[in-house]
Amino acid sequence: MTAPGAGRGVRAAYLGPEGTFTHQAALEWARRHAGAGDADAAGDADDEVTAEPLDTVKDVHDVVAAGDTDVGVVAIESSVEGYVVPSLDALLSSADVVAVDEVALDVSFDAFVRPGHGELTEVSAHPHGLAQCAGFVMSTGLATAPASSNAAACRDAGPGTIALGPTICGELYGLQAYAKAVEDFRGGRTRFLVLTRRGDAEAHLARSRAAGAAAWKTMLAITPSVTGPGVLARITAAFGDRGVNMSSLITRPLKAQESKYVFVVTFDEAPWDQGAREVLSDLLAAGDSLKTLGLFPAGAGFRALDGVLDPDHVPVGSVSAKDSGQERDRGLLW
Repeated sequence: MTAPGAGRGVRAAYLGPEGTFTHQAALEWARRHAGAGDADAAGDADDEVTAEPLDTVKDVHDVVAAGDTDVGVVAIESSVEGYVVPSLDALLSSADVVAVDEVALDVSFDAFVRPGHGELTEVSAHPHGLAQCAGFVMSTGLATAPASSNAAACRDAGPGTIALGPTICGELYGLQAYAKAVEDFRGGRTRFLVLTRRGDAEAHLARSRAAGAAAWKTMLAITPSVTGPGVLARITAAFGDRGVNMSSLITRPLKAQESKYVFVVTFDEAPWDQGAREVLSDLLAAGDSLKTLGLFPAGAGFRALDGVLDPDHVPVGSVSAKDSGQERDRGLLW
């Protein structure tokens, strides 16, 4: 199979419009992609990446599945707001789309207004953007206007709108800065997945290996055939018993199946590594249905943890062993 980018430009679809964080992630992947090319092809114009904005996450998945683009770029997880449900559900429901790389970006929001704006009446951004800037939004006392993306909020901002988005949006859409870095938590990061067709995945993974990738992360969907007490314990024990680190576990409901779920696990090995292969064999033997949603080089995602938890980021009202009996009773409802 011809490696992606060989002999022609690479097409990358992303959630638009121009100026979204996803657009920045697509450009970052393009920069990395060009740097990972063959030495004799470095700098070749045929290896350039063309980024195309689309209206929805579903549109991105659809063009990837249809083979109308080489890769798609979608947000998958925010360190402030968690997983991006439309992106996750689209992966779960896509038979032919899989993630083969990831990009992580620092995320900061500026507040923009139109030059000569009138009375300000609303604050607009993607729902995740509004949530990440809740303190600023509340301080304005204005109504909120959810948008399909932060860049769309900036592009479509009217004379009474404060739009929240990446710094690049000011220049792109002729806006003035009303306030800088208005997010609630400094240092927020968002992970983006690079998607392709399953039939093209091996070429992308081979390119990553050729660029020196040795450590991998896998996203796996696990659907138990039988549910009840101990099911989740059995699944997590399968990873612990084989010494495979599970770095994330979330649940999504099976459509129209009350109280039945698919578990999406991210673990720190490739499916072909011995420990992971043994885990997958154990889960299959237990009757679970499995699907690899993504496989990508480790190291491009969130920064490594330092082992120290900032108490300011623990859910409000949490208790620990150091708390008094009365406080503990209140927090645990004992």
